[in-house]
Amino acid sequence: DTAGQERFHTLSTSYFRGAQGFVLVYDITNLDSFQSITSWMKDIHEKAGDEVDVILLGNKCDKDSERVVPKQKGEKLAWEHGIPFFETSAKDNVNIEDAFSVLTQEILEKKSCVLYDLDVVALNESKKRTCCAF
Repeated sequence: DTAGQERFHTLSTSYFRGAQGFVLVYDITNLDSFQSITSWMKDIHEKAGDEVDVILLGNKCDKDSERVVPKQKGEKLAWEHGIPFFETSAKDNVNIEDAFSVLTQEILEKKSCVLYDLDVVALNESKKRTCCAF
């Protein structure tokens, strides 16, 4: 977690390889944080690939009176990228568990599908033995 700080950007992208899921968070009271999401999505697709799971969170929904990013903008951005979207409040624990449950479920479903796609050797098949094969 680099809190989106640019000074850690090059360091954080090195962690992208091998990651299975990403949580992108912007502050609904900060337009710059929302606008940087597109750049982060680009980095994820370039460095981690298109197969990783991503969710988008608009945080601080407890500060609705200070909102500068409408909920519809977050929903639209998530829809454009085909990812789940939640408005959350870390302070008031709003939608936090739901968001992480959705991400976890998507990762687990993808992993179980991969297991089914592997070539499986049937143990009951008989193979002819040669002098050098076991």
